Amino acid sequence: MAAPDPIAQPWGLRTPYQPGQPWPQRVDHFLADGITPESVDRWAQSAAVLHSNGDGLDIAVKDGRIVGVRGRGVDRVNHGRLDPKDMFGWQANASADRLTTPFVRDGGRLRPCDWDTAMDRIVRRSRELLDGHGPSSIGFYTSGQLFLEEYYTQGVIAHGAIGTNHVDGNTRLCTATAAEALKESFGCDGQPGSYTDVDHADVIALFGHNVAETQTVLWMRMLDRLAGDEPPAIVCVDPRRTPVALHATVHLAPLPGTNVALMNGLLHEIITHDWVDHSYIDAHTIGFDELRKRVCEFPPERVAEICGVDIDDIREAARLIGTAKRLLSTVLQGFYQSHQATAAAVQVNNIHLIRGMLGKPGCGVLQMNGQPTAENTRECGADGDLAGFRNWANGDHIAELARLWNLEPQQIPHYAPPTHAMQIFRFAEEGTLRMLWVTATNPAVSMPELARIRDILTDRRLFLVVEDIFMTETAELADVVLPAAAWGEKTGTFTNADRTVHLSEKAVEPPGSARSDLDIFLDYARRMDFRDKDGRPFPPWTDPESAFEAWKECSAGRPCDYTGLSYAKLRGGSGVQWPCNAESPDGTERLYGDAAFWAHPDYCESYGKDMVTGAPLEPSEYRAMNPSGKAIIKAAQYLPPHEPPTSTHPFTLITGRTLYHFHTRTKTARAPQLQRAAPEVWVEVAERDARRLGIQDGDVVEVRTPRGSVRCAARIGGIRDGVLFVPFHYGYWDARDRRGHHRAGNELTLTDWDPVSKQPIFKTAAAQLMPVAAKVLAGQS
Repeated sequence: MAAPDPIAQPWGLRTPYQPGQPWPQRVDHFLADGITPESVDRWAQSAAVLHSNGDGLDIAVKDGRIVGVRGRGVDRVNHGRLDPKDMFGWQANASADRLTTPFVRDGGRLRPCDWDTAMDRIVRRSRELLDGHGPSSIGFYTSGQLFLEEYYTQGVIAHGAIGTNHVDGNTRLCTATAAEALKESFGCDGQPGSYTDVDHADVIALFGHNVAETQTVLWMRMLDRLAGDEPPAIVCVDPRRTPVALHATVHLAPLPGTNVALMNGLLHEIITHDWVDHSYIDAHTIGFDELRKRVCEFPPERVAEICGVDIDDIREAARLIGTAKRLLSTVLQGFYQSHQATAAAVQVNNIHLIRGMLGKPGCGVLQMNGQPTAENTRECGADGDLAGFRNWANGDHIAELARLWNLEPQQIPHYAPPTHAMQIFRFAEEGTLRMLWVTATNPAVSMPELARIRDILTDRRLFLVVEDIFMTETAELADVVLPAAAWGEKTGTFTNADRTVHLSEKAVEPPGSARSDLDIFLDYARRMDFRDKDGRPFPPWTDPESAFEAWKECSAGRPCDYTGLSYAKLRGGSGVQWPCNAESPDGTERLYGDAAFWAHPDYCESYGKDMVTGAPLEPSEYRAMNPSGKAIIKAAQYLPPHEPPTSTHPFTLITGRTLYHFHTRTKTARAPQLQRAAPEVWVEVAERDARRLGIQDGDVVEVRTPRGSVRCAARIGGIRDGVLFVPFHYGYWDARDRRGHHRAGNELTLTDWDPVSKQPIFKTAAAQLMPVAAKVLAGQS
């Protein structure tokens, strides 16, 4: 039987299996026209970088060019399967508009130059600012798509050599709440569950996680369980009728911004029916009494009214979750980018804690990532956290880092919580941050309230460095643009959402004079003449493998322990889950099977925060609350969203990702198959709302919020009444129509963020919807 078209049938053919059985292999591949497997010169080992699933794959090389990919059947993550972005996204590497030389801005225009000219300009400005304004005048805003070795190097330079606290990444937009929710419940980052829990679970609950489109191969795994004997029940929480919702046993579609109320209602039912493990709670947790008191306020009748969901569906979802023998829960942007993000995500953890469902096959939580290497930003300290999941408020942890880096402890900033991205941009807006180095990300499309972001990035006081593979919307605004090597053009490691570490080998040379991000960072460090306290070059490593070995030393004894890994061990087989060390030489499938949490006051990554204000707990408060390092059950007070619908803006706007594109389409728009599949922005509208407004499928409409407007085609779909969905992938400068109308979803979103994780809120903007023209198809506005 011929393989199905991966665009028309993105989840492929079913390979059913039963609980407890291994997921069958199915090796997918795609090769350029005229290329056969036999004609490929060589295959380079790698994994996918256009989602967070971490699908193992091999890169086909012919005559020094990438000509295709195939899944790695031996890999634990995907068992050989590839999704549409895996299949086709590699074509962006060979796009004719790749950056091949640096650019500098002269006379208001970017002009090409050589590396010495570009780097000298960056070094000169860095030194001026350090001498005149100090380390806090410089900030770094990075990505979720670099390699571990590059993040660690960048974090060491920023935190150690420069001493700035202003370091974050676009992972703040997608994975910050995942990390914070894990810290709040378990004292430390680190996914408790494993993708293999899909193979065992009898109930899979997906909270704001459209896995079918964001982690397509993981959805294939779930679909294969659903197609086999003894399929799991599916609970879906999403205001849209997604492919997940269509397969759900129960679909809860709450009003955006009411997730905490819904979670409190589910917990109310679970506790009321005594579907709890009291011995586990007593032995391994603190905080249950407070939770029980809080959720008493949320009987199903009240929750149904707040959330706009059916009371029987609340009860049935709670029954499935509360009586499951093996419960797997996953969480993503529907919770993370919404109101009270961390508070809602923590309640998912609470379900597993009060049911004692952690560390056993089929029993786990996956607080998902949005990006392929988001886990590495957190481990390596490139997103504001400190390397190795160390605690910025623990003096012993700072001293340990100082010994590793051979620096004085006071050189490493720990006077306040790390500066999050939204605050970094505010400092730039205020003029106290004078240089911002943006790496492999496109904030001119991805950040909220884009009119404000454009003003910040074009402020003459800000020296903007952009390091990327294309001249993105952000690069167009830069003072210096540096051409980077892409995936497949450099060697390094990266870690997916369930802690699986993969090695990505260099397959081909980068175009022109483009360099790897690691080489660029190390070149900057040498030109700046950074030194440790003994006068030796800092950082001391020189290539990817020596950087990886340095990282292993930094990770030793910490939760994300890599000391049992090496490039040699990662070659040829499957990715390996951390912690991997002498005690677990083959990696660790699940965390907390022994209920030994990384929450002891002397070891934990965080002392936690107030769930309403985000204020950090003092070390003494945490030590008094949790002296034995148990898991923490944190109750949450429900608060209404900050921008509810009004008479003039009666809709709630949510934004998000879709199947065929990744983030701002920097790569996927340059893959012909993916671009043809989704060439233009659209807005999803509920059928009753469309009928009331006289809108038909394909009509051009205008979505407007107090911050801006977008014109696009309407899609009449299964979203709940009163809610609009706009994908955020589409940029602004390269695709206005003749009248200058924008199409970037983030023209509409508001400058607001979760108080705990500091993740921007992309899912509760008040909006209006107006018909513009009838029967104009998407792509022809």
